[in-house]
Amino acid sequence: MAESTIISNTANLEKYLKLDQKGAIIAEYVWIDGSNGVRSKCKTLKSKPASLEDLPEWNFDGSSTGQAPGDNSDVYLRPVAMYPDPFRLGDNILVMCETWMSDGKPNAYNFRHDAAVVMEAHKEHEFWFGLEQEYTLLDFYGWPYGWPKNGFPAPQGPYYCGVGTGKVFCRDIVEAHYKACMYAGINISGTNAEVMPAQWEYQVGPCTGISLGDELWMSRFLLHRVAEEFGAKVTFAPKPIPGDWNGAGLHTNVSTKEMRAEGGMKHIEAAMEKLASRQAEHMAVYGEDNQLRMTGKHETASYDKFTWGVANRGASVRVNRACAEEGKGYFEDRRPASNADPYQITGIIVETLCGKVEGADMTKKVREAEPVILDTIVPIAKP
Repeated sequence: MAESTIISNTANLEKYLKLDQKGAIIAEYVWIDGSNGVRSKCKTLKSKPASLEDLPEWNFDGSSTGQAPGDNSDVYLRPVAMYPDPFRLGDNILVMCETWMSDGKPNAYNFRHDAAVVMEAHKEHEFWFGLEQEYTLLDFYGWPYGWPKNGFPAPQGPYYCGVGTGKVFCRDIVEAHYKACMYAGINISGTNAEVMPAQWEYQVGPCTGISLGDELWMSRFLLHRVAEEFGAKVTFAPKPIPGDWNGAGLHTNVSTKEMRAEGGMKHIEAAMEKLASRQAEHMAVYGEDNQLRMTGKHETASYDKFTWGVANRGASVRVNRACAEEGKGYFEDRRPASNADPYQITGIIVETLCGKVEGADMTKKVREAEPVILDTIVPIAKP
């Protein structure tokens, strides 16, 4: 499928994957770096861990990931979730980690810590989250996969949920990622081609509390790893191609115990008032370059103004028509960009709806230091 020669030779790899590991397992530790991307490295364990408590802390050079200065570069990895490894199979595992500094404080880019504090304090509300992750697949040179090299495809229209050559691109990557997530135990609930060609979406959830962030980050890691094998790149840029092309979001579906109960619509309406009062705070942590996407066009609301409505995909927050008719259910926050951190999104929503918690601040900005450039540089004009 890929034109790039920089692809994995999976046929040759297969015979090595079948070799006996002599009782040892490979644990691949995954973490979020200073550029809102994922990194990983592998550790040999003598036996299969029965629980997270059996996994050792580890460390890495934070000066090479934009997370620490060179004179104090050790950043520590604390396991928070583990999943079966869909690449190595067997008892091998993937380990989602938080990042911590040597002084015992969370790393500046560890947004999971504060989100977990907020969610634990308000756990009686039983938050459910479901996120819709949009992304765009690029060729090795950074142009959307399947697009003409010296031009653009036909206008949007036939691509959303499309079927057939010329309407969808890279379905093999999408299918491989879907199965990898299922094998790993990620609560992936669906996938579909999106409005712009080479753009796709998958959904994770419903998940309770902090587990949504863990699973979505691991699903992103799996997507990058799968795309490696096909010589493709993944970008979560919210507006990868300027002009009359849809952007990419991370629509966030939210429900509490009260919203799901009879008469829950009044709690949804109360949530709208609270969300409206913190528009600026939410937008500050809802992803980089989101203003390029949220123009009021292409199924988006205005970046600066909060609106909500029933079945309105042009509003900041949409309430499903079936929920409105039934008088209970959930709401969909359509503002987050596709590159937003799910820990920050879910954490600030809980904070806004239920109140701040001592020792946690979900309004922290993504960038606290000059980041390492990690993600693909997306072209703003045809190559």
